[in-house]
Formats: sequence, C-alpha cells, structure tokens
Amino acid sequence: SIPVPSDVAEAALSAQFNLKLPDFVKLSGLLLASLFAWYLGYIFAAHVPQESLSTSIAYLQDIGKKPVLKAPLPKRQKCDHWSPCSPGSYAYRVLSGGGKEKLAKICFEDELLISEEKGNVGRGINIAIVNYETGELTSANFFDMWEGDHSEEMVAFIENAPQGSLLFMVTHDDGSARLKSNAKKLVEALGSKEIQNMKFRSSWVFIAAKGFKLPDDIEREKINHSDSKKNRYNGWPAEIQIEGCIPRNLM
Repeated sequence: SIPVPSDVAEAALSAQFNLKLPDFVKLSGLLLASLFAWYLGYIFAAHVPQESLSTSIAYLQDIGKKPVLKAPLPKRQKCDHWSPCSPGSYAYRVLSGGGKEKLAKICFEDELLISEEKGNVGRGINIAIVNYETGELTSANFFDMWEGDHSEEMVAFIENAPQGSLLFMVTHDDGSARLKSNAKKLVEALGSKEIQNMKFRSSWVFIAAKGFKLPDDIEREKINHSDSKKNRYNGWPAEIQIEGCIPRNLM
C-alpha cells in the first residue's frame, strides 16, 4: 500500500469534523426546543382547570365544521290541537271509543274530563258537564246502554245540568241498545241531528250548550256507523273525534 503523507491525513480529518459540527449544533437545538415545549405544556396543564382545557379542545375541534341548523320543536297546544285557540276561547276535543280497548276521551282546556286515566269512562254514553263561565267541571258520568236500564238516569243527569252549562257527550262500545225515545228527544232538543240515527255500536260525539247558543261554525257532532265491511275493529267502527274552540263571550 502507498503511505499517506501526514499533512494530507490531517487535512482529511479536519474536513470530516467541520462537516459534522453544524449537524450536531442543529440536533442540540432541536432537543433543547423539544424540552422547552414539553416544560411549557406541563406548566400550562398544571395551572389550567381540566374543564376549561376540555372546553377549549372541543371548541378547536368544532372549528371548520359546518353549522347544523335545527328547526325548533313545535309547541304543544291545549288538547293536542294543531294550532292554538285564541286567548278568548276554550279548547276542546272529544274522542269516541274504538273497539273494546280504546276508551273514549273528553278534553277541555287541556284537562281530561273523562278518560281511562281518570278512571271514569265506561260502556254506553259518557257525559261531562262544564260551567261555561268558569270553565270548571260540574259533573261527569257514563250510562251503560247494553246492560240495565240507565236511559232515565241519563235524562235526569242532563235535565239537572244548570243553565249556562256546556255538555260533552261521547259513546264507548254501544250507546243505543237501551236508549229510550224520550232520551233521544231530549238530546235532539239540545241540537243533535244524529241522535235519532244511532245504531248498534255507532261511534258518536256531540257537544251542546244549555241556556245559550253555540256558534254555527264550530264542530259539534259526528257519527260513524258499524259496518262489517268497513269496520276498523272486529265488530266496531273506527273511533271519531271533534275538536275546536268555543268563544268565552257567548253569555
């Protein structure tokens, strides 16, 4: 082998050292910067509450997301109306029974006057009497028209309703089998146009006023007869309902 002169070897060693020194300086600076950043993060985490930190992180994560516009939920109206009644009126809804399981309901000013929840609904004709001026329930009862003789009891109940009363009537199951002619005439005198047409298991709803007149433009009565070809339930027609708003200035 050819020997390398000593001055050439020293020059090569010096060149190698000079090339690596800048890299060493850069690496040292990177390590120092990393240690400083870690120390700052530690100090920050130790002095900032966890709740504030989580909120800030969540806020940063939400940046850039597209806003989601949500429509407000519709406000529930009295007696589950789609639209509210005016402040100067009463809200009502009368729902007949459907089959054996779905019992009749009478709602007035968002209060159930007759219902399964109240435990005062029964087979036959259900009647609720309300004081028109105060909006308070006066009395409520049901009259079985399938078993027993309750037609005369219903007549007395209606006749004893004070003047200035609202009367809400609705059937559950059958309301006609033992309903006598004098009871039908009494309800007809209150404005019913369908009571004389009641048949076995007809669904029927009706509202009336005693001592004053209801407006002609409110929904007052509806009937649905049992039909073996059209019945929703086995032997019973579909339930029916009427609803609306009764002005408070009729007296």
